[in-house]
Amino acid sequence: MKKRVLSLSLALAMAASLTACGSSSSTTETTAVAAADATTAAAGASSEASSDKVFKIGGIGPVTGAAAVYGLAVKNGAQIAVDEINADGGINGYQIEFNFQDDEHDAEKSVNAYNTLKDWGMQVLMGTVTSAPCVAVADKTNADNMFQITPSGSSVECAQNPNVFRVCFSDPDQGAASATYIAENKLAEKIAVIYDSSDVYSSGIYEKFAAEAANQGLEIVDAEAFTADSNKDFSTQLQKAKDAGADLVFLPIYYTEASLILKQADTMGYAPKFFGCDGMDGILQVENFDTKLAEGLMLLTPFAADAQDELTQKFVTSYKENYGETPIQFAADAYDAIYAIKAAMEEADITPETSVSDTCDKMKEAMLKIKVNGLTGEDMTWTEDGEPHKAPKAVKVVDGAYQAM
Repeated sequence: MKKRVLSLSLALAMAASLTACGSSSSTTETTAVAAADATTAAAGASSEASSDKVFKIGGIGPVTGAAAVYGLAVKNGAQIAVDEINADGGINGYQIEFNFQDDEHDAEKSVNAYNTLKDWGMQVLMGTVTSAPCVAVADKTNADNMFQITPSGSSVECAQNPNVFRVCFSDPDQGAASATYIAENKLAEKIAVIYDSSDVYSSGIYEKFAAEAANQGLEIVDAEAFTADSNKDFSTQLQKAKDAGADLVFLPIYYTEASLILKQADTMGYAPKFFGCDGMDGILQVENFDTKLAEGLMLLTPFAADAQDELTQKFVTSYKENYGETPIQFAADAYDAIYAIKAAMEEADITPETSVSDTCDKMKEAMLKIKVNGLTGEDMTWTEDGEPHKAPKAVKVVDGAYQAM
């Protein structure tokens, strides 16, 4: 699989042959003006035609419903990257059009959104945001041989097809990395786990966490499950964790349920350490949630908005100016996903005229060659199975904000 990186340029050319029947100065001037006007008109027409050629990148995720914090962050983070790239000349000289569709964290609606984007003329998909919808859509993109990169779909099944890559860590990687981090930093002696057995994200992380915890010598004293039909009252699970003497509760769940668990733990006077994964990111934005309850909460995430490197500070400033809030990891994942698309397209010499299938085939090869210095990792690379290679990080909530650990 070999590639050549070519820089593309647009060239305008026009040849005019005019014969003058006379040699007066007025005739010469008229001929010159006519030629100039013809050249200008042709250049304008060519420019207008070229402006119609754009890269159409689609996005899918929840911008309404219970998981909207994730989808809005992805939509906004991707838009910042698109705007930056367009202002800097685009990809291979072509601008990007970005179209983001709401799926409400629903697999069927996500497939409908995908079909809408296909009708629009999408060439590459950046999405979907959450795992179950991502798995459903990944089967469709695989059948169409369309390149897909998910910023945050973390279940193993999301990237099992050869056309799909991801920016975030997979569920097993998050589970193993969490156990390793807790062990290496001696964060707990006894651990309880509360997870959603009806969700592939949550159960996938838990299974790998439990296996790696044993390897790391960690003691899991209690593991309690809930389902989508019983995700409001966690008093039983918390009481069992407390009775087992757990000094850390691992929560591989989404922020909505996590906010309820923190409230209920506070009500019953149970104050262990709480540790989550990327699904926890967004808890500080939960409506009517007292962020003081999250003080000391730790989560595994590759992005911290308080990092002092130039790229992070530029992104955080732009995000706040455009959207009025501090970006979370999902926004950073999406930003990096768009830049990964750019890098792969440039490596593969993709143009808007390249077919969807050819684009996919070329970008699959290109993804194995590129390196991206992004918000979620330095010199990020990808393996043939679609997984990113970068160092895991963790943050802690301090004074109502994420702080790198």
